[in-house]
Amino acid sequence: MDHATHHHHTGAGHGAPPGATWSTAVRATLHCLLGCAVGEILGMAIGTSLAWGNVPTMVLAIGLAFVFGYSFTLFAVVRAGVSLRAAVTIALAADTVSIAVMELVDNAVIALTPGAMDAQLSEGLFWYALLGGFAVALLVTTPVNKWMIGRGKGHAVVHAHH
Repeated sequence: MDHATHHHHTGAGHGAPPGATWSTAVRATLHCLLGCAVGEILGMAIGTSLAWGNVPTMVLAIGLAFVFGYSFTLFAVVRAGVSLRAAVTIALAADTVSIAVMELVDNAVIALTPGAMDAQLSEGLFWYALLGGFAVALLVTTPVNKWMIGRGKGHAVVHAHH
């Protein structure tokens, strides 16, 4: 999701955080989920296809989820005219908690789904556990993002740079 599609806050002052509405929180969480999903699916696919063990595959998937999650914000902020150095700081501030919560929940769902850790890419269980984990992570992470946005943290940091 492109940051340019987000609604801007019309409150007191240019740098004021956007309203902490559920709509804003859902959009921020979906943005985070998209980056996390791309990275995690890629990491799980690579690790599984190379017959890596569960731990290295999950480490790769989580690492790529952070890389892609940060990258989506980074590119949007740079496109808005912010320097690369400042954009990195903004992406870290905007997405770290959201990505961490999303990855913790998503990977917990996968780890707790019987047989999911040993499922192959061609098995429905692999995809059901992965997509189910994303759905639960969306539900858990959205209130976290709403709370952070309401305090001018997390995704609210990005809005000041549109």
